[in-house]
Amino acid sequence: MAQAKILAFAGSLRKDSFNKKLVRVAVEGAKSAGAAVTLIDLKDFPLPVYDGDIETAEGLPVNAKKLKDIFLQHQGLLIASPEYNSSIPGGLKNMIDWISRAESKDEPSLACFSKKVAAIMSASPGGLGGLRALVPLRAMLGNIGVLVLPGQIAVSRADGAFDEQGALKDAKQDAAVRKLAAELTQTLTKLF
Repeated sequence: MAQAKILAFAGSLRKDSFNKKLVRVAVEGAKSAGAAVTLIDLKDFPLPVYDGDIETAEGLPVNAKKLKDIFLQHQGLLIASPEYNSSIPGGLKNMIDWISRAESKDEPSLACFSKKVAAIMSASPGGLGGLRALVPLRAMLGNIGVLVLPGQIAVSRADGAFDEQGALKDAKQDAAVRKLAAELTQTLTKLF
């Protein structure tokens, strides 16, 4: 039985993002369950806004190629997305748009996403905890071939939910995040 390989990231670019803190808690849950986890920061992979003319003239940007290589090495995705205007942030959508593109006719369609399994979560200062962002994220991932676990986490009042070290203050929330990450690990272990 091979070790589950999970790619973890937040959809936020902000340095002190609540979702970056949230995904770090989830990473610990996945590691405790036996997964090999790679945590990346999307800010380290800046991309132009997706434009078919740029793709036709120049091909995929270097950072899109780097991200594709990273995605292809993992079976699972652990995503914490903030909610921007009742949806996902533009940076997250833009990254998905770029790396969904095939670089050659021989590359399988949606190679970075097809047959992957994801766990999704959100943290927000609002009362719904970013829940509205998880609806379009779940739909989009499902439409590009990702199996999204039915459970999800939405941490409300995130501006007061984390301590100075970035840990969740509420033990039940912390346990729920770690449990979801462990479920992703267990599902990947069974499938792969």
